[in-house]
Amino acid sequence: MAADARALAAGIVIRPMLEPDLLAYKALRDALLAGHPEAFTSDAETEGQRDLSSYRSRLAGGANGGTLFTLLAVGEGRVIGALTCEREARRKVQHIAHLVGMMVADTHRGRGIGRALLAAAIVRLQGVPELAQVTLSVTASNRAAVGLYESMAFERYGCLPDAIRLPDGRRLDKDLMRLRLR
Repeated sequence: MAADARALAAGIVIRPMLEPDLLAYKALRDALLAGHPEAFTSDAETEGQRDLSSYRSRLAGGANGGTLFTLLAVGEGRVIGALTCEREARRKVQHIAHLVGMMVADTHRGRGIGRALLAAAIVRLQGVPELAQVTLSVTASNRAAVGLYESMAFERYGCLPDAIRLPDGRRLDKDLMRLRLR
């Protein structure tokens, strides 16, 4: 059984984020930013101070329509994963979508939830006729994440060296990846 099928068989539901989900979304995001600083461009201290209402822009149509959707993985009565898809407002690049903020709770890693979120996002994106490709960036040293994206047909088109500088002195590169939709 595929990993995303295992997640769904285990009672995990993938669905769009709604207004009542914002508190749980922020809690998951804050925990993962604090626990995995190398995995995210955003930092835990700054994001932890963000007002809950600022996350409304991650709802479908938020930020002047720039957010296409945020998908949540919900299981055991709580939000255990999330993935946001954004799109530029500028006309010449509206054929490109961007995946940001892939998150899976530490307690649920390795169960196919990230794959299920990614698969659901790709299906939604394929349903938007004017979209031709989707991009993302991933910490190059995060082999599990890079492997997931590669297994879903994303290809590396570049690398941004020294993309993240952590307080402990580490400097991390970001792989830039894309998936052709049509």
